[in-house]
Amino acid sequence: MKTLAKWSVDDYHRMIEAGILRDRRVELLKGEIVEMSPEGEPHAYFSSEAGEYLTRLLGDCAMIRQSKPITLPNDSEPEPDIAIVQRLGREYLEHHPYPENIFWLIEYSDSTLDKDLQTKSKVYAEVKIPEYWVVNLKRRQLVIFRDPQDGEYASKFTLSGGTIYPLTFPEVAISIDSIVSN
Repeated sequence: MKTLAKWSVDDYHRMIEAGILRDRRVELLKGEIVEMSPEGEPHAYFSSEAGEYLTRLLGDCAMIRQSKPITLPNDSEPEPDIAIVQRLGREYLEHHPYPENIFWLIEYSDSTLDKDLQTKSKVYAEVKIPEYWVVNLKRRQLVIFRDPQDGEYASKFTLSGGTIYPLTFPEVAISIDSIVSN
């Protein structure tokens, strides 16, 4: 039986500070350092366009962080494609957003669809992030996860068009096309 070494967020930060991970695209998921797939053109394009759309739409209500770390108490520090978080200004000089600072997360997925739908949804549900969206780039669909309970999301549904209202901002209408296919 193979035993894996598990890393804490503090261990991970020390490796980053020491330059050990300098030339690697990695993230920490449940104590494991995981390679991140390179972004293809559709992934980069759609996530950038959606980030700009959400910035315009949400204005001062939230900060849109693109491909930046979030720090979770389950020994995870993933880098979601888009994190919609509280505006805490200079506080983010001291720490990345914690679960209580996160309104919802969005991942754009092609080659990592299983990881994003399975592994990451559990990581996020475990720390009670209220809402998580996965954009399936192959099918141009938006998979919505809501209602974290017992380490999983109790609600999951898929949309191909129309409008979605995020839980945190129920008065804000978000065009699915602007998230999925711009």
